[in-house]
Amino acid sequence: METRLIRQTSVYIIMIAALIVSMFPFVLLLINSFKTNAQILASPFSLPASIDFANFKAAIQQMNYFRSFINTFFITFISVAIILLLSSMTAHYFVRNKSGLNNTLFMLMVSSMIIPFQSIMIPLVSVYGKMLGWINVMPQSTLIFMYIGFGSPLAVFIYHGFIKSLPFELEQAAHMDGCNRRQTFFKIVLPILRPTSVTIAILHILWIWNDFLLPLIVLQNAGKDNLTLPLAIQVFKDIYSTDYAKFLPGILLITLPVLLIYLFAQRYIIQGVMQGAVK
Repeated sequence: METRLIRQTSVYIIMIAALIVSMFPFVLLLINSFKTNAQILASPFSLPASIDFANFKAAIQQMNYFRSFINTFFITFISVAIILLLSSMTAHYFVRNKSGLNNTLFMLMVSSMIIPFQSIMIPLVSVYGKMLGWINVMPQSTLIFMYIGFGSPLAVFIYHGFIKSLPFELEQAAHMDGCNRRQTFFKIVLPILRPTSVTIAILHILWIWNDFLLPLIVLQNAGKDNLTLPLAIQVFKDIYSTDYAKFLPGILLITLPVLLIYLFAQRYIIQGVMQGAVK
């Protein structure tokens, strides 16, 4: 009994310590968002003298927040929606049509996840910029196209693991009731995949919403009105200094929407990963 109590107390202490360590950067960001540059540099750990939202107002105006928010939302929503649709269909086809070719294609897709983006960054710009000219003509569409390519392998991998655990008899019953393959997939299989789809959607939303390097490469010459939020906030930085009084509220404004999405749907992440990757 005493050993169990000690073990539980130790677990609680570790969990509280992990919570404090995890929340510390966010709390630091929050309290410094209401200070001036001089106050931040002089005492970053102190509480603000007053709650004044002037820094937030200035950050919203200077980084063209609402325009950048719409751009980021559009790119993220379209990319994730297409990744979910195409990946679920691809994984279902691979699972239900076993052949040497399909197994090879699946392994190639999974293997592509280990290729670091930095190693193909320059060839990517050369092909889609100089050869095809897509980056100059339609930068946002090119960015979505790239996100679909980079995000699909992980989504197919997770879907593939979950669909293998689904009894094929469900689909056979649907066929006997008159459903064709398209109806069976969209009316029977896809609704069952909902927890996995939510998990994949959250993981990709977190990645695309906060991504900096790929938008920097594709959108750097697209004009101020086409920038995403991680690029728009760079207006507060130059070579020699950073305007922390506006930069920190800007980070908070960028983080808040995706944080709310994560808190709303976090219970699906573990559930979906366990169902899709372990089985």
